[in-house]
Amino acid sequence: MSVAAPLKINLGSGKDFRADFLNIDVNDYWSPDVVADVSGDFPPHGSADYPTQRFGNVTIAHGTYDEIMSNDVLEHVPDLVATMTNCLKLLRVGGVFNILVPYDLSYGAWQDPTHIRAFNERSWLYYTDWFWYLGWSEYRFITRKISFVPNPIGAQLMADGQPKDIVLRTPRAIDAMKVSLEKIPLSEDDREALARFTGEGKRIRAEIHARP
Repeated sequence: MSVAAPLKINLGSGKDFRADFLNIDVNDYWSPDVVADVSGDFPPHGSADYPTQRFGNVTIAHGTYDEIMSNDVLEHVPDLVATMTNCLKLLRVGGVFNILVPYDLSYGAWQDPTHIRAFNERSWLYYTDWFWYLGWSEYRFITRKISFVPNPIGAQLMADGQPKDIVLRTPRAIDAMKVSLEKIPLSEDDREALARFTGEGKRIRAEIHARP
């Protein structure tokens, strides 16, 4: 008899396989529950069945999951916007996306040749306050929490009483950033902003195309 699949996704599980999560990875080498590329069309048409050894056939569908965890993954994905959009759609309203990524001033940001981006505090604006840039018309994220993982240099600076802003701006002081994003429906103000900014963009493009 199959056990019900968890309503939590470990995205890019790799060697960090977690028994209490549905583990998804693009590489079958790590034997995840589901082999899939979440930066592509995932799940196709908003819902698809996937065979798993632990849970039998699992239906992965939009609006289902309580939590998505992504540790040291987003710096690798080829299409970050598509990945963030897919994760937004997979979560239920109130669901949380917990993220760990390398900080852009850290050694770890660029020591790995497979990293194609790094992150800082402002890397999340387009998925939260500026959602309309991405054409998100129903839901967006809000930032619940951002915290930082210092290395010994950063820890010493903090112990010496250096202000947080100084520590964050000191190269090689912070190794990583932890971010917790929550899915919410667009408010009336959000919908007005979406209409205003997307409408203004269309007007400007129309004016450019109309120029001789």
